[in-house]
Amino acid sequence: MPPIADSALLEALLPVAVAAGREAHAVYLRGCSVEQKADRTPVTEADHAAEAIILAHLARIAPDIPVVAEESCAAGRIPVVGEAFFLVDPLDGTKEFIARRGDFTVNIALVRAGAPVLGVVYAPVGGQLYAGDVAAARAFRCAQPPSDSPGGPRETLHVRQAPAAGLTAVVSRSHATPETEQYLRAYRVHERVSVGSSLKFCLVASGEADLYPRLGPTMEWDTAAGHAVLLAAGGQVVAPGGEALRYGKPDFRNSFFVAAGPIPLTPLVA
Repeated sequence: MPPIADSALLEALLPVAVAAGREAHAVYLRGCSVEQKADRTPVTEADHAAEAIILAHLARIAPDIPVVAEESCAAGRIPVVGEAFFLVDPLDGTKEFIARRGDFTVNIALVRAGAPVLGVVYAPVGGQLYAGDVAAARAFRCAQPPSDSPGGPRETLHVRQAPAAGLTAVVSRSHATPETEQYLRAYRVHERVSVGSSLKFCLVASGEADLYPRLGPTMEWDTAAGHAVLLAAGGQVVAPGGEALRYGKPDFRNSFFVAAGPIPLTPLVA
C-alpha cells in the first residue's frame, strides 16, 4: 500500500478518535468496575474498548506503521519502532473518568523522527474534537458530539500573545506537585485553570491559556497528541536544557516539560 499523505491521514484519524470516544462515553454513562494495573494505576473497561477500536482502524488505515498503545504496552505487547510510529492513549484522564468529572480524552498521534507530526484529541463529554498537522502549521477544533452526528464548523486554533493582565496557567487536576508550584512563582500568573488529561495542551493551543508546566511523570502516549496540536497552533513544548520534548525513548517515559504559547520560559531542571 502506498504511504498516505499526512493531510489525508489526519482526516482519517478524526473519525477513529470519535468512534473510540463514543464507546468510552457509553461506558462512562452506564458505569463500570475499576482494576489496577501492575504499576498501580487504574484501568477500566473503557480504556480497553477504546484501544481495541483504535488499533483495528489503524491496522486498516496505516498497516505499515507500528502502534505504541498504553494498554497493549501494559500487557507487554510493545512493538519495535522505527522512524515513524503511532502513540495511542485510548483514555487519557482515567482518574477523571472514574471520578465522573468528564475531563478525559482519546489521543492519537503520529511521531516521525522523534517529534509529533499529527495529533488528534477528542473529549467526548465536552463534545470537542481537536487536531493538528505540524508541518502544515494547521490546528483546529470543532464541536463533535459522541454520536453519529456530523461535526460542527472547524475553528482554526492559534496560541495567543501573553495578556497584559498576566498569564493563565493550566495545572493538572490530579497530579499537582510542589515542584510545579515552585516553577510557577517565576511568572506573573493572573489565573489558574485546573483540568485533566491532554485538554491542558488544547487550552494553550486555543489561546485560552498561556502556560502548562508538568514537573511530574508522564508517558509519551499521554502527551504526543496534545503536543502536536499545540505545535501546529504555534506553541512550544520544552524539556530540561531548553530542548524540545522528544519521542521514541527506550521506556516511552517523558522528562519534565513546559508547554506554552510564545512566552520566554524559565529553564527547567530535571
